[in-house]
Amino acid sequence: MAVLDILEVPDRRLTTRSAPVERIDDDLLRLLDDMLETMYAAPGIGLAAPQVGVLKRAFVADLGSEEERAPVYVINPEITWHSETTKVAEEGCLSLPGVVVDVERPLHVRVRGSDATGEPTLIEASGLEARVIQHELDHLDGVLMIERTTSEQRKGALRALREGTTFSPEREEEEAETAPAEA
Repeated sequence: MAVLDILEVPDRRLTTRSAPVERIDDDLLRLLDDMLETMYAAPGIGLAAPQVGVLKRAFVADLGSEEERAPVYVINPEITWHSETTKVAEEGCLSLPGVVVDVERPLHVRVRGSDATGEPTLIEASGLEARVIQHELDHLDGVLMIERTTSEQRKGALRALREGTTFSPEREEEEAETAPAEA
């Protein structure tokens, strides 16, 4: 396996809709394994193919611990259902280094796609897992997390990216106890 370069904003491939995967072959499986290795090395908990310059509808994720890895490969995913209940939480992104913004997303999702063997898969996810899946699906659609936050946070994030600094919304002390996930 190889560690790939992760594209960063303003690379246009990050805002381009990905094409469906037509065939699962050795090249795709190697890409997925390399994406997983890249995600672990970053470190992150999710990585979509466009983030490594491949405009195909596939992502990897792992919410397990370092001791107990639980990698997930999803090809041609689509959300078939999401809850009405939403939650605002911090998100980070490997393609927007040093940037954290608040994003509101449905708390529960159901996603259908294929696994690495080509078998149909159905994922019912809640909480952080649902958030990661939605974040990665956004990448497949060419949508960045800064498009899903407030205009004030988007401006701060873009300024930080331009200046090579960091951005995170100000928090009350009790809110700041949880670290954002990088996907």
